[in-house]
Amino acid sequence: MTDKYSFKRFGQDLLAGLTVGIIAIPLAMALAIASGVAPQYGLYTAIVGGFIIAMSGGSRYSVSGPTAAFVVLLYPIAQQFGLAGLLIATVMSGMILVGMATLRLGRLILYIPESVTLGFTAGIGVVIATLQLKDFFGLEIAHMPEQYLAKLMVLAQALPSVHLPSLLVASATLATMLLWPKLKTPVPAHLPAIILGTMFALVLNAMGADIETIGTRFHYQLSDGTTGMGIPAVLPSFEWPWLQAGANGQAFQFNLATFQALLPAAFAIAMLGAIESLLCAVVLDGMTGKRHSANSELLGQGIGNIITPFFGGISATAAIARSAANVKAGAQSPIAAMIHAIVVLFGLVALAGVLAYLPMSAMAALLLVVAWNMSEAHKALHLVKTAPTSDIMVFASCFSLTVIFDMVIAISVGIILAALLFMKEIAEMTKLYDISTNKRYVDQELPADWAVLKINGPLFFAAADRIFSEIASLTEDKQVIVLYLDGVSILDAGGLAALTKLIEKCKANKTKLIIADLQFQPIRTLARAKIQPIEGVLKFYSTLREALTEAQGEAPVITQQTEITANVPTQ
Repeated sequence: MTDKYSFKRFGQDLLAGLTVGIIAIPLAMALAIASGVAPQYGLYTAIVGGFIIAMSGGSRYSVSGPTAAFVVLLYPIAQQFGLAGLLIATVMSGMILVGMATLRLGRLILYIPESVTLGFTAGIGVVIATLQLKDFFGLEIAHMPEQYLAKLMVLAQALPSVHLPSLLVASATLATMLLWPKLKTPVPAHLPAIILGTMFALVLNAMGADIETIGTRFHYQLSDGTTGMGIPAVLPSFEWPWLQAGANGQAFQFNLATFQALLPAAFAIAMLGAIESLLCAVVLDGMTGKRHSANSELLGQGIGNIITPFFGGISATAAIARSAANVKAGAQSPIAAMIHAIVVLFGLVALAGVLAYLPMSAMAALLLVVAWNMSEAHKALHLVKTAPTSDIMVFASCFSLTVIFDMVIAISVGIILAALLFMKEIAEMTKLYDISTNKRYVDQELPADWAVLKINGPLFFAAADRIFSEIASLTEDKQVIVLYLDGVSILDAGGLAALTKLIEKCKANKTKLIIADLQFQPIRTLARAKIQPIEGVLKFYSTLREALTEAQGEAPVITQQTEITANVPTQ
């Protein structure tokens, strides 16, 4: 029996929520910047999305907000359509997620092969790391192109403009991130790293270094005309997404053409959000021994992504790192994630002035570590060393397509390629054996013009043509062909079509086809197709022994109608 919720458990949730909320503040800002929008929109996402998804989702320990996985999807949308287009795409993705939950597709997401997920997550890590090089080195780049190879060229051309103070701050932050875990303290590494980087930048700026910070890069203007640097210390407020700024600060035009242009991106956001949230829930199940509700989690993610953009929040999903920290901090229920959202809200209102001093180079160093962790390089390397060639091909395709093009293409091609290679491997497992002289199966002498053939494996479209073509080649030399099908578990429409062609071939060559020992699914398929015994051409027997005794004329024929319909349950 589940323990009742108590003040003790609430205290544990409160501590976990405080811990994760403190962790989330700099991460939410950094991820918003990486996605091409101002840092406050990342905080809005953690506040509104984090609270709503925790309240309505199906995983009790998940903490949702902006995540690194979305960066490669959101950045080009923000560049092309502005904040308004990004928010509208998020609403559309939320609707798709709700539809997926309604159709109960939660478990199907987990059937995506690991080679696909590792491929695009590794690709995402590379792209995120590449995007941080500009701020890490303090490079002077006016505009970053959309294509990855063009980005590399622009970065290489800008290397002579390295800003040494920014590089020093970034290096100090990165070194702290890497060395802090060796102290084995409960404090997450990025908090002391950001604090150290900020203090170092303040000292250097006081000496005239001119290191760019959130306050110097980002400015805001409130509805009452108030302007300021950094982020506004105000609560997220309701505003129609299409009334937000478009590309380059221009008015956004929401019409059918824009909707069609945003639809593929919205679908990609929904798919990635579903994959990330459900994988996160599975990881948390392993850590806690609990179980999540996949469809409820999709529904919560959908509701959160529909509502959040109306308060300025961008796409949100469950974050594995923050959720794992939530569990390790002692979380007992979704209340911990709700408290995390309230902590971020408090940080927005009370610490906005302080957050403006965070150096951009330190934020870039933070995201480099996030990109490395997300890439799961150790898993990718293990897959390349140990997996079959087909899985390595899928991984390489997803990785390269994510980096060079985008995730929409990468996920689509990856899943299709994985499915095709899987079907090829399964089709090759279907084998045809001649057991006419195998005493294990045939313990009697047969006429010379008889052939007993055993099929092992599914007779689906990818294998059936090959198998039945081999059998058809025997019809010119044999008078009787016995098919022993106890090893055939599946007969699909493609297999049925190939079998029908074989029957016609037997009829033309005056060859008798005997089918023995059918499993239930093939029987049901034949019954639905109304395949009937044909005198002198096609017969069915319940066992191989009964079929073989016809050579001596001793076996009673079991008609297909009787054999099949006797095993098909009434609907």
